[in-house]
Amino acid sequence: MSKQEIFDKLKEAIVEMDVDLAEAAAKSALEAGIDPVEAISGGLSPGMQVMSDLFDEGEAFVPHLLVSAEAFEKAVAILTSGLTDEEKSAASSGRVLIHTVQGDIHDIGKNIVKTMFSANNFEVFDLGRDVPVEEVVAKAKEYKVDVIAGSALMTTTMPAQRDIIRLLQEEGIRDQFVVLYGGAPVSEEWCEQIGADGYGDTAPDAVLIAKKLLAAKKGGTGK
Repeated sequence: MSKQEIFDKLKEAIVEMDVDLAEAAAKSALEAGIDPVEAISGGLSPGMQVMSDLFDEGEAFVPHLLVSAEAFEKAVAILTSGLTDEEKSAASSGRVLIHTVQGDIHDIGKNIVKTMFSANNFEVFDLGRDVPVEEVVAKAKEYKVDVIAGSALMTTTMPAQRDIIRLLQEEGIRDQFVVLYGGAPVSEEWCEQIGADGYGDTAPDAVLIAKKLLAAKKGGTGK
């Protein structure tokens, strides 16, 4: 198969939610000597973009995303199997710490966002729900993440989002992280008010915003 044919197979595997095909196409990419990063960006990522669009349009649902994400992750594992930890880190889109804020036990939305980040080749650390502000900051430092993403599903828990930013500022490490927030009562205005970097209205939006902000940061034009 040509390089483009392999890319097409990788994309097809994601869109068709075919884990076996994803693994086979990834092995074909390795056998053909295709760069893993190129295979991810040229085949797997376009497939996930199709799934993101279908999800936005109401033609795909959470179970579909989960299977596509599994296919994506299986293929990435094969493609990067021969890389060192440093090379794998370079091939990753970035590291994301995700959680539901302190006092909030809702996690369905958070889990969807987690799936979308994973399926776009981000390394995701999920702290779960009702996570104390201090733990969020401590884990962000421990895991050396690029993005802190937190959801609040109740107006009474929204202040925890502000408190995370305040603690990051107090520790003098605010600029080390892109901070994204979302959740039913959360708005772009609220995020601007508390000093967050971005607001994601939907799971695909969160991923796109994270990518843009990280690119800007690496380019020296971000916060």
